Amino acid sequence: MAKPLSEFAQFCLEMMALLAPVSAKRMFGGYGIYKNGVMFALIVNDVLYFKTNLNTKSLFIEKQLEPFTYQKQGKTQTIAYYQCPEEAFDDETIMLSWAKTAYLVAIEAASSENKHKSKIV
Repeated sequence: MAKPLSEFAQFCLEMMALLAPVSAKRMFGGYGIYKNGVMFALIVNDVLYFKTNLNTKSLFIEKQLEPFTYQKQGKTQTIAYYQCPEEAFDDETIMLSWAKTAYLVAIEAASSENKHKSKIV
């Protein structure tokens, strides 16, 4: 039987209801957050992170939000996900704006990956 989502993961999905349908899938001790099969956010240690790119990363940096980091072979690795702003947890329309931005970034990234793969074959 599948382990139920954490309370925090359930809360995040509820806050993103305006972007529905969204779902959470367990991964690496946390969760990947998906819409239409595209991962646009992740939750690790009860922290929500949104996918960014060169154009959107500055929005997170301006708010002094931290990137997602992890340790690999004794070195700190950073990937293109940044913490969700606190105010998004108080207002579904603010959450929608941040989540939608991250989703559009994820779609763009997936599209460019698929184009690259098709050129290789």
